Amino acid sequence: MKKKFKLKISVWQFLALGYLAVILLGSVMLILPFATKEGGSTSYLNALFTATSATCVTGLSPYDTGAHWSLFGQIIILLLIQTGGLGFMTFVSTVFRLLRGRMGVYERKAFMIAGGGEKYSGLGTMIKRIFIGTAVFEFLGACILCIRFIPEYGAGNGIYFAVWHSVSAFCNAGFDLMGAVGGASLSAYVRDPLVMLTLSVLIIIGGLGFCVWGDVTESKCNPKKFQLNTKVVLIVTAALLLVSTSLFLLFEWNNELYKDFNFGEKLLASFFNAVTPRTAGFFATNPSALSESGQLLTIMLMFVGGSSGSTAGGLKVGTLAVIIMGMIGVFRGRRDINIGKKRIEYSLLSQALAIFAACLMLIMLSALTMCAIEPELSAKSAIFECVSAVSTTGLSLDLTSSLSAASRIILIILMYAGRVGILTLALALGAKRTTAEVRKPVDTLMIG
Repeated sequence: MKKKFKLKISVWQFLALGYLAVILLGSVMLILPFATKEGGSTSYLNALFTATSATCVTGLSPYDTGAHWSLFGQIIILLLIQTGGLGFMTFVSTVFRLLRGRMGVYERKAFMIAGGGEKYSGLGTMIKRIFIGTAVFEFLGACILCIRFIPEYGAGNGIYFAVWHSVSAFCNAGFDLMGAVGGASLSAYVRDPLVMLTLSVLIIIGGLGFCVWGDVTESKCNPKKFQLNTKVVLIVTAALLLVSTSLFLLFEWNNELYKDFNFGEKLLASFFNAVTPRTAGFFATNPSALSESGQLLTIMLMFVGGSSGSTAGGLKVGTLAVIIMGMIGVFRGRRDINIGKKRIEYSLLSQALAIFAACLMLIMLSALTMCAIEPELSAKSAIFECVSAVSTTGLSLDLTSSLSAASRIILIILMYAGRVGILTLALALGAKRTTAEVRKPVDTLMIG
């Protein structure tokens, strides 16, 4: 009797390969002649770059989305954004439920990892909450944007623009269609509170994470009942927005960009500048025109990103909180890492520091390679582009379209690693090994 060959892959490999499959399918769709507007053409590398950027909800693009891609191409990009924003496993889990009526342990584990859940039970409810919550927020965002876009672009285009930008903002993608009407991202709406605030709220909600929504819903908006993760995400997010808005207002007060703005308009522009680097990628004031301090602040915000299990990328606010509290605990000589009335394990700090170090090394090595490939590229520009890619933000110093093929391949790898997750990718590539029974003798190294 012949044995059936069964390919065994880990849940980490399943997630990594799933995103890769979506990207490759999207690149094939975008290479089709009718995906490009009449008179244009698309190389496979640029199609692959765009598909990766859309699936990884980044926003970096070698082309102006509204000017280069046809309606078919734009819809493919929007579908990739929605798939990447909600998470590959959300769609896979839904298919499993439709075909089988239930998810197995393997599928539940994969979804739990991808969605940021902590328990195998209640995942069906979580999937429904993700789809319903996403649909509600994107619909409401589109309805509000219609108020501005329909009078400007007509009913058909106005609704299409409203839906597109609502989905792109909520998924923290940063793709826009303003090039089709002669705009540079959202610069035409920098003084418009309706557009700026609507997109900002969508970006923030999308970046909070599906688990945070679920906890807030189950707690009936009672902060006393929030889980530790929810409290930390909300507090750190609010603090980052408040501090970064104030700093942008200070740094850019006398900038040429702000010269004709009154105080309210400067505050609005600074708030949007603080929100969009949290992996959204839209801009109302061109990043290349910001002050040096403003660009450095943007890099720092991009690196941090949003919340785990959300549409955002980056290091994640939870990871940042664990590192900071761990640092404080070490400096004060404490044995435990305390956050409020709770204690977290040191193993979590080890994971957080490993992710931080891996992200930093990946960015620096990639930037170094790009500078070596393109001698005319400044170190600041290379670092900005690499941080934007690995954090799946999409902001750029107007470099993406002029980069060489080798540099674009580097950015493709960074975007993929950023969306799949550094830890997930490392576990997917790593070999499964058993722990040795005998532990090695302890020694020490000098640090500090």
